[in-house]
Amino acid sequence: MARILLINFLLILLCSHQAHAREFKLMLLTENYPPFNMSIEDKNFSRESGIDGISTDIVREMMKRSGIDYSMTLRFPWKRIYDLTLRKPNYGIFSTTRTEAREKLFQWVGPLVNNDYVAFVRSGSNIRINSMSDLKKYKVGGYKGSAIADYLKTQGIAIEESLKDNANPKKLAEGKIDVWVSGDITGRYIAELEGHTGMRTAFKVRSAEMYLALNLDVPSQVVDKLQATLDQMRADGKIAEFTERYQ
Repeated sequence: MARILLINFLLILLCSHQAHAREFKLMLLTENYPPFNMSIEDKNFSRESGIDGISTDIVREMMKRSGIDYSMTLRFPWKRIYDLTLRKPNYGIFSTTRTEAREKLFQWVGPLVNNDYVAFVRSGSNIRINSMSDLKKYKVGGYKGSAIADYLKTQGIAIEESLKDNANPKKLAEGKIDVWVSGDITGRYIAELEGHTGMRTAFKVRSAEMYLALNLDVPSQVVDKLQATLDQMRADGKIAEFTERYQ
C-alpha cells in the first residue's frame, strides 16, 4: 500500500511539473531603440508583430526554436519597463547592456548585438577628446536611464538627459550640447532618421554588448535553454542574417 501511495504521489508531482512547464510564459518588454528594437509605426506602445529590429528578430527566433511561450510589448519610458522586469517574475527586457552595476540584478542571455559607447560631436567641431576626463570640459547630452549615461555619471561627468535619444541629434546640430553620448550603431541610425548626419565620432568610451535580461525568478533551465539556442543561432549564421537585414 505504501509503495502504491508513493508512486501515486510521484505521478502527481510529475504531472504538476509538466503542467507548470506548459503554463510557463515569458513576458518580454522592449523600447524604441533602433535599429535593435523599434515600433514599426514609430509609436511608444506596440505589441508582437508591431515590433521589429535586429534584436527583436533574434529574440523571436530564439523563442521559436526553444519552444517557449512568450508575449512581446514595446513601451515607454525605459525606466518603467526596466523596473517592471526587476519586480515581476517571468519578465524579461531587451536590448540592455550588461554592466557591473546590473550584473546581479538579472539573469542574462546573450550577447544579442554589439553597440559600443561613443561620443559624437558636430562634423565641423574643433573638439578633441582623448580621455574620459576630457568629457568634463563639455556639455554632454545623453538618454535618460541608458547604461552609457548612468556609467558616465558614476565617472563624475554631468549629463544633460533627454527622455528620448532621438532628441539629441537635433540638440547637437543646434549647439545646445557639445557632445552626444550614445551607442555607435544606434546613434548613427537615429541621427540619419532625424536628418542630422553632420557629426563624427570623437571618442570611444568603452566596448558594449547588449543582452536579454531576465528576472531572477525565471527558472534556470529556461535561461540555459535560451542561451544554448542563441549560441546555435550564432553558429549557423542566423544572427548574421538578421543583422544584415538592417544595414
